[in-house]
Amino acid sequence: MGWINWLVLIVTLAVIVLYGIWKSRNMRNISGYLLADRQLPWYHVGLSVMATQASAITFLSAPGQAFSDGMRFIQFYFGLPLAMIVLCVTFVPIFHRLNVYTAYEYLEKRFDLKTRSLTAFLFLLQRGISTGITIYAPSIVLSTLLNIDIIYTTIAISAVVIFYTVYGGTKAVSYTQLLQMIIIFSGLIMAGVMVVKLLPANVGFGDALHIAGKMGKANAINFELDLNDRYNVWSGIIGGFFLQLSYFGTDQSQVGRYLTGRSIRQSRLGLVMNGLVKIPMQFGILLIGLLVFAFYQFHTPPLFFNKTEVNAIRASSYQQQYAKLEQAFELAHTAKQKKVEALVVANQNKDIAEVQVLKEQLCLADAQTNEIKKQATVLMRLNNAQADTNDTNYVFLSFVMQYLPVGLVGLLIAIIFLAAMGSTAGGLNSLASTTYIDFVKRFSAKPATEKQEVFYSRSATVIWGLFCLAVALFAGEVGNLIEAVNILGSLFYGTILGIFVAAFYFKRLSGTEVFWAAIFTEIAIIIAWKLELAAFLWLNLAGCALVILLAFLIGLLRKQKHPVAD
Repeated sequence: MGWINWLVLIVTLAVIVLYGIWKSRNMRNISGYLLADRQLPWYHVGLSVMATQASAITFLSAPGQAFSDGMRFIQFYFGLPLAMIVLCVTFVPIFHRLNVYTAYEYLEKRFDLKTRSLTAFLFLLQRGISTGITIYAPSIVLSTLLNIDIIYTTIAISAVVIFYTVYGGTKAVSYTQLLQMIIIFSGLIMAGVMVVKLLPANVGFGDALHIAGKMGKANAINFELDLNDRYNVWSGIIGGFFLQLSYFGTDQSQVGRYLTGRSIRQSRLGLVMNGLVKIPMQFGILLIGLLVFAFYQFHTPPLFFNKTEVNAIRASSYQQQYAKLEQAFELAHTAKQKKVEALVVANQNKDIAEVQVLKEQLCLADAQTNEIKKQATVLMRLNNAQADTNDTNYVFLSFVMQYLPVGLVGLLIAIIFLAAMGSTAGGLNSLASTTYIDFVKRFSAKPATEKQEVFYSRSATVIWGLFCLAVALFAGEVGNLIEAVNILGSLFYGTILGIFVAAFYFKRLSGTEVFWAAIFTEIAIIIAWKLELAAFLWLNLAGCALVILLAFLIGLLRKQKHPVAD
């Protein structure tokens, strides 16, 4: 990678970690460790919320998602602004007034201990797995850079994040996230500019978008109502609304971020900031992936971006077959490139008829290269049944390493690491706070001292860090990481949200009714997912609605079995 890039990478990471440790040096009690003494301003809250959500997966997988599937993933976020409004009106003031450490404390006050414990357990299960997957993303980067086994890079990255999260708690996490987001925004802008500059001299930004559009990638909006379509306007606004509402309203990794606000107003402003900035930010990241796609229409990409799997197939008995596929791919891509160049000229000359003819020819040429790639993945599976044949996670990384200038490569790699550190640290901190507050402290026979509370929370952080490390070692099997995390969340968030909606809005429902409704709902959601009855975003709506419906039905059955005497 070159010593300059390594210097930029190491200095950037060191400054961030040391800054977070220094800012949290006076932390002495559980309030400081878990909630930064509730003293952070709104912009700090907003950037921390965004940093916790924007993991390395966002910056590795999202460009690859746009490269392979176009812009339609942006519709996933359409429900976010609506969710922020509901949170600001309902969730934030309730959590602040009750002065809780975790969202699940409220459930015992409203329902009972078993409902609180079940909800906290569901959160711990999905957040522990999700955080493990987020650790895997930067491990891909370091493994590629150093050309060593991803197991060792995963362990190294986990150790760094666990260290400063254990030491500084929420304050270290929040202050590092503030700097992380500033650097991330700067780096992404530079990356987008560089992609455009690397296009051929006669191809501008508009030409690149036109090429991507003619090849079916500029599909940001789709109004067709299809329950099996993962990304359209309706799944984004409705299903995405329930997913985002559950994530930001009931997931302690996010609740813990805005509970650090010094007032209800500051927490609300932080969430509003997130609602306004997140969609443009995500659009920009996907747009970079779209531009990378256009770039590779003029430059031959590798047949497969994951070098680890390529090296494995080249060292196997299938090496000659793979080499032939590489040759065929290069020839097919060269032929496709001529069509692309002709399309640019026709578009600039406003020759609509020629553009339409070339579009059809280009689609056929693109299908041919995709077929060759499919044959390559078949070979990889024959060589190794466990091979990671979804290489979208490696597209942007491959482009950065091969084409971007010295210094900027180091900065963008640092950005990927910073995003991973921010989201992973936020996840570990929330796992530790929920474990201590909702289980250890709640079921402890005697109260602990301030020092003991901090010690127990730090111990929980270490334990969850090791659990997430174990998950990360197996994360290569889940395919595209950004989709995997959101699918996993959708299996739990609907149920968890249903519990909170019942608590906030349906005063007649009791803890026992909601508890059993949640258990039955979670079983039903997992079955629906296994049977592929609907796209995953709709599971969030289904889970929430089913908890409420079943709770009322269970309540009616209980009343019939034990009628109240007049």
